[in-house]
Amino acid sequence: MSGIIGYTGNRKAVEVLTHGLSHFEFRGYDSIGLMVLENNTFETRKQAGKLKDFLASNDMMPLKGSIGLAHSRWATHGEANEVNAHPHLSNSGRLAIVHKGIVENYSSLKGKLKDEGYSFVSETDSEILINWIEHIMFSEKITLQEAIQVALNQVVGAYSIIVMDKQEKELYAVRKGAQLMIGVGENNSEFIISTDSSPLGKYIKNVINMEEEDVYRLVANEEIKVINLNNNNVKNPIVEKLEEELFVIEKDGFEHYMHKEIYEQPNAIKESFRGRMNAIEGWVRLGGVREYENRLIQAKRFLFAACGTSLHASIVGQYLIEQLAGIQVAVEHASEFKYRNPVIGGEDVFVAVSQSGETADTIVAIELAKEKQALIYGINNSVGSTISRLSHAGSYTHAGKEIGIASTKAFTSQLVIITLMALQLADKKGRISKTKLSEYISELDNIPKKIEEILTLDEQIKKIAKVYAEANNFLFLGRGVNYPIALEGALKLKEISYIHAEGYPAGEIKHGPIALIDENMPVVFIATNISAHDKIVSNIREIKARKGKVIAIINESDDLIKNLADHYIEIPKTEEIFTPLLSVVPLQLLAYHIAVWRGADVDNPRNLTKSVTVE
Repeated sequence: MSGIIGYTGNRKAVEVLTHGLSHFEFRGYDSIGLMVLENNTFETRKQAGKLKDFLASNDMMPLKGSIGLAHSRWATHGEANEVNAHPHLSNSGRLAIVHKGIVENYSSLKGKLKDEGYSFVSETDSEILINWIEHIMFSEKITLQEAIQVALNQVVGAYSIIVMDKQEKELYAVRKGAQLMIGVGENNSEFIISTDSSPLGKYIKNVINMEEEDVYRLVANEEIKVINLNNNNVKNPIVEKLEEELFVIEKDGFEHYMHKEIYEQPNAIKESFRGRMNAIEGWVRLGGVREYENRLIQAKRFLFAACGTSLHASIVGQYLIEQLAGIQVAVEHASEFKYRNPVIGGEDVFVAVSQSGETADTIVAIELAKEKQALIYGINNSVGSTISRLSHAGSYTHAGKEIGIASTKAFTSQLVIITLMALQLADKKGRISKTKLSEYISELDNIPKKIEEILTLDEQIKKIAKVYAEANNFLFLGRGVNYPIALEGALKLKEISYIHAEGYPAGEIKHGPIALIDENMPVVFIATNISAHDKIVSNIREIKARKGKVIAIINESDDLIKNLADHYIEIPKTEEIFTPLLSVVPLQLLAYHIAVWRGADVDNPRNLTKSVTVE
């Protein structure tokens, strides 16, 4: 969700800024804006739409200035258009801002500014924010850094902002509840302020991971000045080596990143469990838990909080941890957590699951759980993210960069970490024999190879997808540990094809959803559960009796369901607790191919973003 970047130094700012924007493509956005200070004038380019169209429509050649800002916007306040695109100017024209986040009290601030004679051209809270900062600076006759400090103490919300001062040729950066970092050139010769590290590696080898509520003043070839929002004590920022390797966004012959990332899952899963388990010696070790291992083992309850796809991984975790480790588990929508006065305390483990590590709803939930003295365990795919910093302990998924907005390999990597967590807890609590643990680990080690077998069915799934590409509705049904995979399959289809789809526990079909069944309703069954096979067969017969169309994900050689279904996809057998890792893959491919048949923008579905950084 949104990406912001600022530059000051000795290079042409436009080159650094457009490079940065290209690395924000995976975040999801609906408009682009860029501004360079040129001969004491703000030269601005803005446009709704995608970066390639923006670059094709706007002449960047005249922009030779060495300080500037850029932004890829995901609309929150105001529709996606040129007027609402960032950067935004203050009324005097002296200050400019790019802003990621939401100012919750924008309405009251806007009213006060109007009383002071300020006017606004956009519908955004960001324009209100830059004018509020300017108002404070002028009315109190203080420096811009001090004005930002005062103004943000009066702002409610989460944000990352970069402010540019035309008069002094300075940049200022501050973050609260959203990621922002500073690339530092040799001897402070240049600075790149960025939403994440991906745009930095081409130019800079050192980085400052900004602390929350610190205001940074950045001027090329000068020392960095840092003060906190709550005091005027000058701080010395910690400069670290940039560890993330420069990555090149390539499709490697695939038409879409999502398709490529589905195929990357075998390797991503190997990376997720690399060094974390050993079948021969019979152990599972998640490195991020050693310091708190006793507290985890003795926990009264595990409480997972997540959103979207990560929520579905968490529900799988509920089944696995309760079954294997015998610990009570609850799963919460992170977006609802703080609004219902949850019962949580020091005997609980709060597991925050997020792909980006920057999900705003999950961050807010963590903060509340911390206040209640719970142990925070973070699972995410981004080293140095806000969630990893807020957590007492945790594990990175090591899925690699995921560009497609609809998550695939990040999801299966989350499932691996959660599965390892359940196995480790079961082992430490003495609820599983060493022999059985070794058997589980051996089978888990075979999962990547079995996913490779499923990927050979791609053309078959593509043909099935064509049959159902014009459907308006889908139902996805699963039992036990595959119920959350039904939820995930429905979500994937919704996200990228815009078909209405719902996931249900298969046993719930008689309690309402069966009313929807007719000859036009495709129903996808995840039918790999050995323990509930008879029940699943019964559910399928109920659907067929009402002329519903059945697509079944089945174990190899399941001739009974094969003969009942209109279409089937056979996947290799595995331990039932590991079936989510396999059964989700054909659902990803089914959603992908249906979306392609419908002509949808698979990698950048409408209205969605990769990292949801506002509540």
